[in-house]
Amino acid sequence: MSGSRLVHIVDDLPEEVVLAGGDRLPMVVVLDGFLDAGKAAERATAHLIQASRRAPVVATFDVDELHDYRARRPAISFVSDHYESFDAPRLVVRLLKDTGDNPYLLLHGPEPDNRWEAFAGAVRDVIERLGVTEVISLGSVPMAVPHTRPLTTTRHANDPAQELAGQIWESPWKGEIRIPSSAQALVEVRLGEWGHPAGGFVVHMPHYLAQSDYPAAAVVLVEELERAARLTIPVSDLEAEAQRREEEIASYIEENAEVREVVAALERQYDTFQRGEESGRSLLAPDEPLPTGDELGEQFEQFLAGLNGPDPDDGPEKD
Repeated sequence: MSGSRLVHIVDDLPEEVVLAGGDRLPMVVVLDGFLDAGKAAERATAHLIQASRRAPVVATFDVDELHDYRARRPAISFVSDHYESFDAPRLVVRLLKDTGDNPYLLLHGPEPDNRWEAFAGAVRDVIERLGVTEVISLGSVPMAVPHTRPLTTTRHANDPAQELAGQIWESPWKGEIRIPSSAQALVEVRLGEWGHPAGGFVVHMPHYLAQSDYPAAAVVLVEELERAARLTIPVSDLEAEAQRREEEIASYIEENAEVREVVAALERQYDTFQRGEESGRSLLAPDEPLPTGDELGEQFEQFLAGLNGPDPDDGPEKD
């Protein structure tokens, strides 16, 4: 049994977890609802589960204590004259395996709305009970970057000088900024105070695609996880999905001169930043003002609606 009443760890743990015994057992953390522009982390999570073939639950969190049902109302079906099929939110830890049968854990589900400190303590219980050796979180944020350039990531860790999964995690960012917090970020901070190494990756999404599914960003997250946790996870299906989306985007841009102009401006800004990165210059080129949010929104409104609309080959859209 765990020490926290917020989490239940199964009594009969799978043999893979027992045998790992703290030797090397990474845990990936992905909490829905924040840090997921382009649904990159959500798509990466689904891919990890699918690639594992089996994904038994080894720990379950008490969502009733953590979830604000009125702020994020789960779906339920109304069938003829009655309700059924309530989509209860679940926050769980699953046991996954890579292609080499190496075990790792995945903590995923809705970000807690309440009791973040208690949640962090419950995550600590899971780590110490199951012998987790490192925690790696995944996320994505919108940035003023074009989709035509390689996606970059920000690395973070609660002890950047410490080797996490065999790597020294260096960040190109200097100085300090104040940003909205998240349960995922707080867990990393608290784990560092308790002596548990934790870090993660945030991929930089083109901000004009942040409301649309963008599987290319999910590919980057899975590949970063592979290197950091020394796992082998095939991404060919995810790459094919990303390629199809890139073709859709390219086709739309080819037919829209105003959108091409916006993307070209972002490309110039990106290239200027790359050339001046070591000098610490801003992401925005001094002679290339970034289009306003209203301008971008107007020019990409139809674009995003088209990408998220029903595929004519798939038949009528389902609720």
